[in-house]
Amino acid sequence: MAQEEGGSLSQVRARVGASHGITDLAQKLRFYDRWASDYDQDVAALQYRAPNLAVDCLTQALPGPPQAALILDVACGTGLVAAELQARGFLQLHGVDGSSGMLEQARARGLYQRLSLCTLGQEPLPSPEGTYDAVLMVGALSDGQVPCSAIPELLRVTKPGGLVCLTTRTNPSNLQYKEALEATLDKLEQAREWERLVASPVDRWELATTKLEAVPGTSDSGGFISGIVYLYRKRQVA
Repeated sequence: MAQEEGGSLSQVRARVGASHGITDLAQKLRFYDRWASDYDQDVAALQYRAPNLAVDCLTQALPGPPQAALILDVACGTGLVAAELQARGFLQLHGVDGSSGMLEQARARGLYQRLSLCTLGQEPLPSPEGTYDAVLMVGALSDGQVPCSAIPELLRVTKPGGLVCLTTRTNPSNLQYKEALEATLDKLEQAREWERLVASPVDRWELATTKLEAVPGTSDSGGFISGIVYLYRKRQVA
């Protein structure tokens, strides 16, 4: 049995590693369409913590009762973030994703009031300016997914005083993207578009797909990669 489980984990690592290595957006979306039905079980096998960590961070900072907040889940995938939000009392949830296969899985959860097909970076979000109390994007900030240039679009649909929560991996293969991302985040802060509330590094983000990606000392069986959670508040209109 252990051998079967090990073989399964090896296959999961290979799939996730392959997804990390795809930098062409159209190819990445086709990969996600095919992966959608197995996605939840695969990321569970890798002990993927980003949805839980991001929603915890948001919950601690968002004022008012959770059921009153309108939330946008960008690159929502199969709805893992929505499940974490619902568990904490958030009920008004909208989601967007570029993969129709992922959206089909998200729709089956029955947690979103609205789901839209949208490839952020190639088209605007399907919402007016200042719509949401909070916007999250979890697990989509890397090469071949959402470009850094799309970050202002998240800010556009957030209400003044609202929150934006973002995550990215900080393993070696994603460090160049992270550097560009942080330059974008800092530029928006310098322009007084938003203020940073949290930048929280996490060592045990998910199981590494290769030992070269792992944080030293995080496990005897391949190790974990690291990541980071950011939280920003959109500035009020003067």
